[in-house]
Amino acid sequence: MRKANHVKLYLFLFLLQIAVLGVHAQTTPRTLLRTGHLLDVKTGAEPAGQTIIITGDRITAIAPTASTPKQSGDIEIDLTKFTVMPGLIDVHTHLTMAPNFDPYYELSMTPAKEAIIGVENAKVTLEAGFTTVRNVGANDFTDVALRDEINAGHIPGPHMQVSGPALGITGGHMDENLLPYEYHVHGEGVADGIPAVQHQVRENIKYGADLIKIGATGGVLSKGDDPQASQYTLEEMQAIVADAHRLGRKVAAHAHGAQGILFATEAGVDSIEHGSYINDEDIALMKKKGTYLVPTAYLIDWMQQYGNLPPLYQHKMKDVSAVEKQNATKAIKAGVKIALGTDAAVYPHGLNAHEVDVYVNQFGMSPLQGIQTGTLNAADLMGWTDRVGSIDPGKWADLIAIDGDPLQDVKLLQHVPFVMKSGVVYKDETHK
Repeated sequence: MRKANHVKLYLFLFLLQIAVLGVHAQTTPRTLLRTGHLLDVKTGAEPAGQTIIITGDRITAIAPTASTPKQSGDIEIDLTKFTVMPGLIDVHTHLTMAPNFDPYYELSMTPAKEAIIGVENAKVTLEAGFTTVRNVGANDFTDVALRDEINAGHIPGPHMQVSGPALGITGGHMDENLLPYEYHVHGEGVADGIPAVQHQVRENIKYGADLIKIGATGGVLSKGDDPQASQYTLEEMQAIVADAHRLGRKVAAHAHGAQGILFATEAGVDSIEHGSYINDEDIALMKKKGTYLVPTAYLIDWMQQYGNLPPLYQHKMKDVSAVEKQNATKAIKAGVKIALGTDAAVYPHGLNAHEVDVYVNQFGMSPLQGIQTGTLNAADLMGWTDRVGSIDPGKWADLIAIDGDPLQDVKLLQHVPFVMKSGVVYKDETHK
């Protein structure tokens, strides 16, 4: 008798759960986003009169508007005068940093300032149409805090993958070289030798890093190092990659010089950032291993027009700028995979879409290929193809609207009047 009562109780609770879920499904409102044209970034097709059906933070279906009438409780968004496409992705940002390279400003930076700067730049970046970013380098894990606050819904900003402090050698691009010896100051991610780099990878992951950023060569905006010189050894980078990959994190390598690019690619990094002095040997190995190149090219144009760098950085920027675009073009024509990354913070945040214009109108990509670097390719590099990069059922409802056809003019991406992230509208200037 007691067993029968238990069976009845379990059956009652099961049926009650089904009823509650059914009521919830009926009461969760749908958003019907009515498009003028919908850009399929996989094929370049732009069908007219499509409706994107959104429930919660996800796309649930795409259907012709004519066969998708509004039902009771539905919310309609009229974008019938616009082209709707997936939110853009930038895989090389520094949201907690600002484009000020005066040495005193750099030395006076605090974690509190970085956090506040990050809140501002996250909003600017999202409203520019970039609904997802990788943040590759931040002090004091300020990017981890920024990501978490965005995810909690406390502040507006893009979906983020974050690295925390970038790993680098003593005296290298990731170190703090502006102060004299008696201060004994080192960058937070500085680690030399295999045991030390393994420890640093594990520590970054411990404190919330989604990926690992390393300095494979010298850089431009750092004192006393050479962008062409490799920094980490092949063996150190192999140890970094082995630990990161085993623990489920990808590795992005800052690399200008050819030898550092080769070492990093051989070690198995997932992306080469900048790649200024990339040569034929690097290109061949990157193609063989499927390594992405993130060119960060628009910063060169911006620096040439508006830049005002301190003298200790100017010469290096001039040297890198003289070769980067020619070499990037060669890599693209050879078939190296490209993902959109800007290095925003070297120039003002919010100008991220200018990068696509460089890829198309200077590097020779088609408009669709340029857009794919910031959608499909970037999502693939991040390992997020199930979440972002295209308009498909099951993915986050990350959508932007363009006033015109971006396949005819990619510069239209620089002025995005509508931004939705995870089903929430963060910008709507479509009725002005």
